[in-house]
Amino acid sequence: VIDEKSNGVLGIGSDGEGGNISSDDLHTPTVTLRNNRKLNELLMTKRLSLPANVQIPSLALQKFSPSVDKPMSRRLRRASLGTYATVYKGRSKLTDNLVALKEIRLEHEEGAPCTAIREVSLLKDLKQANIVTLHDIVHTDKSLTLVFEYLDRDLKQYMDIYNNILSINNVRLFLFQLLRGISYCHKRRVLHRDLKPQNLLINDKGELKLADFGLARAKSVPTKTYSNEVVTLWYRPPDVLLGSTEYNASIDMWGIGCIFYEMASGRPLFPGSTVSDQLQLIFRTLSTPTEETWSNVTRLPGYKEHIRRFHEGESLRSIAPRLEQDGLDLLANLLEYNPEKRMVAHEAVHHSFFKTLGENVHKLPDTTSIFTLPGVALSKNPGSRS
Repeated sequence: VIDEKSNGVLGIGSDGEGGNISSDDLHTPTVTLRNNRKLNELLMTKRLSLPANVQIPSLALQKFSPSVDKPMSRRLRRASLGTYATVYKGRSKLTDNLVALKEIRLEHEEGAPCTAIREVSLLKDLKQANIVTLHDIVHTDKSLTLVFEYLDRDLKQYMDIYNNILSINNVRLFLFQLLRGISYCHKRRVLHRDLKPQNLLINDKGELKLADFGLARAKSVPTKTYSNEVVTLWYRPPDVLLGSTEYNASIDMWGIGCIFYEMASGRPLFPGSTVSDQLQLIFRTLSTPTEETWSNVTRLPGYKEHIRRFHEGESLRSIAPRLEQDGLDLLANLLEYNPEKRMVAHEAVHHSFFKTLGENVHKLPDTTSIFTLPGVALSKNPGSRS
């Protein structure tokens, strides 16, 4: 359905999070047809057909934004928090499939936010069943619209529906898909850097897909220094909280551990309000790190500021009683203090916690869903209202 206001796609709505595309954030479209179209309707229809070739003309890239390797300005940093995009719900006239459209306003002086350029440049090369598909890009002088596949809700909304009590089988299926998607990214040296339930989208089949790559980064060789102002606070690893800027794929694995716990227990593991508060919650739960438990921790910039007293910590079994021993072992390996010892994604997907899924889940092509396998299906959640 064509509507000039949305650059060719009918629909209104705002997601408020700058790209967490879900049904609750998208409103029912109102039919409006405008006569003054800037783009030919036939061309627009062709560009919105799925799948389409995802390309940004080089001249457009030069015009839209400065280099993504440069530090973000204050204005662009605000944009990364979700103030620059509006999400629309649309439908392809060719396939009749729903799509989600992330419309990014282009500032006259600064062009597109660097987060948008990062998201496009990375997603156009990431083709995997557990990563949201970027179908197309529509660009005009005033906006850049990213056309994504549409999914029903995010993991946070899914958990809310079931009163935050999920079947352990469903926890296992969601965690496996999350690890499968991030393993694919890490093999291609892409760090997501903002894993949280709101950035994990789920459809009615139970397929989970990584979304919102606005803070993602292709890790270069040799190791560069990165910003430590990444990852939502509750899912940020302690090495980054303590000021480390030379991190690697381990930054995503800590967040996955926090998400794993949240799915299994129904509550966030470390819901801190400030960096200091976040670290104290981590230390009280996992014990205060020392040189014996985490080599070179005392050399991190924030160590003296934030290490004030020693905490003994708690056992994971006491805080995650629903998990059996293999689940607790996986959780412990994901929440390893030392980033050099933290479990990597490729190892995690082969952990014994997933043995009930069978060996065939490891033989699937990258673009094939695990739900194509016999016996792989969601269970009824204990928190179901019916």
